[in-house]
Amino acid sequence: MLTATTDRLGGVSLIAGPLLLLTGTLLRLGVPFFYPDQLAAYQRQPTLIGTSYALFLTGTIALWPGVVAVAARIGASRPGWAVWGGTLVMFGLFARTFHYGVNTFVFSLADSAGLDTATRAVGAYYAYPEWLVSSLSLAVMTGWIVLAVGGYLSGALRPVSAVALALTSGLMIGVLKGSTWASVVQVAGLTVAFVPLGVRLLRDAGRPSLRSVLLVVLFAAGSVVLGRLG
Repeated sequence: MLTATTDRLGGVSLIAGPLLLLTGTLLRLGVPFFYPDQLAAYQRQPTLIGTSYALFLTGTIALWPGVVAVAARIGASRPGWAVWGGTLVMFGLFARTFHYGVNTFVFSLADSAGLDTATRAVGAYYAYPEWLVSSLSLAVMTGWIVLAVGGYLSGALRPVSAVALALTSGLMIGVLKGSTWASVVQVAGLTVAFVPLGVRLLRDAGRPSLRSVLLVVLFAAGSVVLGRLG
């Protein structure tokens, strides 16, 4: 029962996470990469750009159960690769979540104090001697490669999927970084690697009970309501 539940959670994560990331990446494709242009685009199209960043943040948060599921499969035969790959990727997800939290605040600042103030604030952030999250950059760059190699060596990922997953290591990190065709390819690699595996996990796990589905829906609805109430 527990294995089926974790497989469902991992399967949903491996499907939803990459697709959310890819959608968010595509929505802001064509806007120049650096933060002044990203903020200017937000001022012109706040719904589109805000949705793009929100979807990417949602996908980043949604990925963690899938990463755990992949690491568990790798760990059956290659525990060292599983521990290091899973750990480094999770640190990278923490870093991206931090930066996308900053993005959300900056959009709020643009709405309340104006574009110039928000632009100056991001410039000041980049000059600020923040060291904790910036120290995770190496984990961001290497984590997906380690996980991909472990996936290939353990047989958890096919060779093409492992190469596609390793492409994710090149995805840029930072506050208000835009999309390029390179980032589309990198996130598409994550999608190619994870979505088929997620489908297999869900197929193997079978259908969830109606009670489980209702509990998830009620919990999600309650979380949204509570979050809006502050």
